[in-house]
Amino acid sequence: MSLNTQKSKELFERSRGLMIEGGSSSSRGPVNYGAYPLFMQRGQGSRIYDVDGNSYIDWLMSYGALPLGHAHPRVVEALCQAAASGSHFATATDIEIEVAEMIQRIVPSAERVRFANTGTEATMAAVRLARGYTGKPKFIKFEGHYHGWYDDYLVSSNPQPLTTLGHRNDPIKIPDSSGLNRHALDDTIVVPWNDLGALERAIDTYRGQIAAILSEGIMANMGIIPPAEGYLQGLQELARKHNILFILDETVTGFRIAAGGCQQYYQLQPDITTFGKALGAGLPVAGIVGRAEVMEALSWGGVLHYGTQNASRIGLHAARASLQVLTEDDGAAFHQIWRIADLLCNGLRELFKELGVAAIVQNVGPMLQILFTERPAISDYREYCQYVDRPRYQRFIWELFKHGVYTTPSATLHSIVSLAHSEQDVEITLAAARKVLAHGTN
Repeated sequence: MSLNTQKSKELFERSRGLMIEGGSSSSRGPVNYGAYPLFMQRGQGSRIYDVDGNSYIDWLMSYGALPLGHAHPRVVEALCQAAASGSHFATATDIEIEVAEMIQRIVPSAERVRFANTGTEATMAAVRLARGYTGKPKFIKFEGHYHGWYDDYLVSSNPQPLTTLGHRNDPIKIPDSSGLNRHALDDTIVVPWNDLGALERAIDTYRGQIAAILSEGIMANMGIIPPAEGYLQGLQELARKHNILFILDETVTGFRIAAGGCQQYYQLQPDITTFGKALGAGLPVAGIVGRAEVMEALSWGGVLHYGTQNASRIGLHAARASLQVLTEDDGAAFHQIWRIADLLCNGLRELFKELGVAAIVQNVGPMLQILFTERPAISDYREYCQYVDRPRYQRFIWELFKHGVYTTPSATLHSIVSLAHSEQDVEITLAAARKVLAHGTN
């Protein structure tokens, strides 16, 4: 099946002399999309439309920033009303208090709230806060977890040949970028995830020096890798036992798998939590929340966190509208999202089995990824690096584009089910996947 994307091609050629790789993030460029990316023009509900007029079912949803789908009427109305009375004041505002109160009601660990702009910034501040509050220099970061592009944790986040990783008892720290401060990783301890024994050994090795353990609730930068049963609870217990702060990075999972994110779903009580993506419903709003005693270290003269754009007024109006929809009627939105996710994931699993395709679907509710592998499951970063066929996944997604189905072509990322998705979207997606796989075009 052919797809006319001539305007996208022309726009990419036009952009190449203006922006690096033709855009503002490498993940949107040729490394994931091949010759040129598709240029999108508008979105509505579960659909996204490119500049050539092609329509796609969107399972990317801005990397999870749109839990309600595109242009939800309540969010659009909130944005219009807020913009009509001023974009931003950089002053105290009542909407800031209102959204903070909503977060406190939804997230039990949020005794205090500080707003920021992005997940990267929030997690940077959380690590600084932990160091400042405890007076300790080091923190633990897990293989395969991505927390943003801050120097201190930009390490061991990308797939690498297994032979380069070192022994799992002493992982080699592999920087993810050139240009890092040459001492940036000195106090970063890298540990395999889903392995409480490895975590305990690291704590013992650096006893008394560790300010925090930083973890995602679900590994979401190696497809989707759920925590082993009891793992997060065990991590939390080890942190408490050794007087180490537990930072839960919910940039991806917050307001996504449940109203209260991973800490609600897995019944956790982190000391500090970071939010981004879904909090702003498509606008740059992030948050750092946590125990009052810890958060108070951000007070004037303590741990510094400033920002002219903090608590974006328009963004917070969008956040309020989105959180209202997600939490009303006793969380009916999440029941619907999980129902559609089950239909999609189970349908893909049945399709792979029927066609004899070596692929699995790993998911936690509406967060899912297809992994082309002979393994029955992928449980950590090292298994992902060794056993997942990433090029095949990319070819598969490129072919799905031709059938009107859109999601990330990067096997390290994942798809998202939103409130806007329907049973019909699932049926169309499964039919498109069947055509691609049956014809062996990937």
